[in-house]
Amino acid sequence: MNAFQWPQSVTVREVGLRDGLQSIARTLPTAQKLQWIQGAYNAGIREIEVGSFVPPKLLPQLADTAELVAFAKSLPGLCVSVLVPNLKGAERAMDSGADWMLLPLSVSHAHSLANLRKAPDDVVTEIGAIIEARRARGSAIRIEVGMSTAFGCTIQGRVDADEVLRLLQTVLALGHGHGVDRVGLADTVGYADPRQVGELFARAREVAGDQLGCGHFHDTRGLGLANVMAALQAGETRFDACLAGIGGCPHAPGASGNVATEDLVYLMGSMGIATGIDWDALITLRAQVAQWLAGECLHGSIAQAGLPKTYLKSPQGLQAA
Repeated sequence: MNAFQWPQSVTVREVGLRDGLQSIARTLPTAQKLQWIQGAYNAGIREIEVGSFVPPKLLPQLADTAELVAFAKSLPGLCVSVLVPNLKGAERAMDSGADWMLLPLSVSHAHSLANLRKAPDDVVTEIGAIIEARRARGSAIRIEVGMSTAFGCTIQGRVDADEVLRLLQTVLALGHGHGVDRVGLADTVGYADPRQVGELFARAREVAGDQLGCGHFHDTRGLGLANVMAALQAGETRFDACLAGIGGCPHAPGASGNVATEDLVYLMGSMGIATGIDWDALITLRAQVAQWLAGECLHGSIAQAGLPKTYLKSPQGLQAA
């Protein structure tokens, strides 16, 4: 058995503008969101999920997504993604010029009905229709399917790993080789533990190969970074994170949300794994976002404790990836 080789670099995708802000009642002004994107870009973040094409009446916090995409696309080398729940949202995403659209597929039958009002296999059918719409348009946008509630569900409880893999195989078979470009596994409600994460990522890798390209973890029960480590050791090198750990599960009020971007960057940097993200610029941005979100519940350990004296900003983890 070969010894595990730590990767030289990982990719961090900032999802605070979507997964974070959709969980907060207040609506940030568009100007502040544009500053957030610019600040993240200045800090070296090169993948940002800027919003979601859902009906504005459902999520008014994200109603300016098209404007955010347009600005983000003006920044050289920035990979811009948006979440879309259905075919109509996908058409808006294609119109916007975004690089990627993320399609959520809840493995939990109960969560899928609550979130998208469709059973998982019906969502798969809609993903097939989105793939066909992309082909018909000749659009260059790429498709990522996020397997939500892959590790458990607040409504249903246990989610069977075999069902995760069945749906994974089904979506990857769509489009006859010109379908889904990437898949990811998401611990949407913070139920996962490191052993479960390591085992499921290893099994999913056997099914999806290099198309498995994202780990999305919530820190609801304090295991977010432990689960990141388990996925990392199972070969994953792209992770979602939210500045200040915002977001989270509506069924766990006050609990931590997504893994905090600054904690994830610190974790990787402490191990000498490059993220390409400048620590000082990132923590300055966090302070700015904290002002905008004054009164909201923010999270993250390293922003409170600061960097240890043993942490080397360069040339280790914070060098350009």
